[in-house]
Amino acid sequence: MLTLLGPKPPGCSYCDGVSRRNFLRIGALGMGGLALPKLLQAQEGSGARAGSSGHKAVIMIFLPGGPSHQDMFDLKMDAPAEVRGEFKPIPTSVPGIQITEHLPKMARLMDRCSIIRSIVGCNGDHYAAQCLTGRDTKNMPPGGWPALGSVLSKLQGAVDPAIPPYVGLAPKMGHEPWSENGRPGFLGVGHAPFQPNKGGGAEDMVLRGLTLDRLSDRRALLASVDRFRRDVDGSGMMEGLDAFHQQAFGILTSSRLASALDLKNEDPRIVERYGKGDPRNRDDGGPKLMEQFLVARRLVEAGARCVTLAFSRWDHHGDNFGALRQDLPLLDQGLSALITDLHERGLDKDVSVVVWGEFGRTPTINKEGGRDHWPRVSCALLAGGGMKHGQVIGATDRLGGEASERPVQFGEVFATLYHNLGIDVNKVTIPDFTGRPQFLVDAGHQPMRELVG
Repeated sequence: MLTLLGPKPPGCSYCDGVSRRNFLRIGALGMGGLALPKLLQAQEGSGARAGSSGHKAVIMIFLPGGPSHQDMFDLKMDAPAEVRGEFKPIPTSVPGIQITEHLPKMARLMDRCSIIRSIVGCNGDHYAAQCLTGRDTKNMPPGGWPALGSVLSKLQGAVDPAIPPYVGLAPKMGHEPWSENGRPGFLGVGHAPFQPNKGGGAEDMVLRGLTLDRLSDRRALLASVDRFRRDVDGSGMMEGLDAFHQQAFGILTSSRLASALDLKNEDPRIVERYGKGDPRNRDDGGPKLMEQFLVARRLVEAGARCVTLAFSRWDHHGDNFGALRQDLPLLDQGLSALITDLHERGLDKDVSVVVWGEFGRTPTINKEGGRDHWPRVSCALLAGGGMKHGQVIGATDRLGGEASERPVQFGEVFATLYHNLGIDVNKVTIPDFTGRPQFLVDAGHQPMRELVG
């Protein structure tokens, strides 16, 4: 939020009527009140250089509420009717692999994707955190586990000073744990995601009516005030902030971030390929915005290392099949457009895509025509990242209720994503609040040999 020209607050002694607190809020940009200079501290010690290219990135698509694996990627045509459901399987571009009839575009791209039918280890909580961290958040160190994007912010910093390394596109939802874009945990607020859909909007990224001369004067004033505060309070909290404010002004006076978020800058034919959804939140879940798939691609292309988004609502305790008939074609269009776009732009080797939810759904359809929560097994789809695709990993039993082959832990998927990003989970650690080194995934979790071996 920009408050440079605001009225003089009561008791303010600054000659231009701008409080120090409001000045520090320049560039909060919807990050939940986090000042932009805090975000820029992610670059410290990372060795990242402005303008570097060819970086690796991850796009994580969270399906809030727990998608029905039996009705998407793991149909059970030999099961009883109360388990089998209403949908039929269709062949894909990979012989022997079938998926639901309501994902025809994805079926044609199956040679560019991999399906995991045997995700296990869900803790059963109705939120996004396990998908964002790869950890069971019921057993956390002080401060909590950091999300994938926060880890990348810490280890690799920004590719470009004008683009935050970690962007979360999930909007506010009625069920707040679904709208989480990830938390920095014990890494601290300097590695929190930039959240353009929460708090301030895109208009906060434009310096309307302000000249660089005026900004320069205020920057000098802030530097003087901060030096005085450091001298008198001795807290050390402001140490080094001048350099980060200098970088913050660099972002605010750059158009790169605003341009990446503005689809008016995209080829209209590409925008049409992604399609448009429904901006309204569905009950307590998220909107159906295919545009966010395109924004995610634009952000990673511009320099973001991790982009997360949340699509629609998948908690169908009633009318499961009616709801899926509406949502699956939209997901099909947005996701297929993203994967196609990444390949056409030569980004498929560098950008990993993962699609999943917090758990699966019950094998048996309830009396309301829905499926209930089922933490024992769920599914995921991966694309890009230079991985070996065109395969199904794992299997469930005849009813789709238990992993019968190759159970896959969340941490294994994360280890694979880190591998794709050039990070060795067996060697790299990050210190927690106590200074204790923490590995990036739980012990024993390795990159999936099926995908990267």
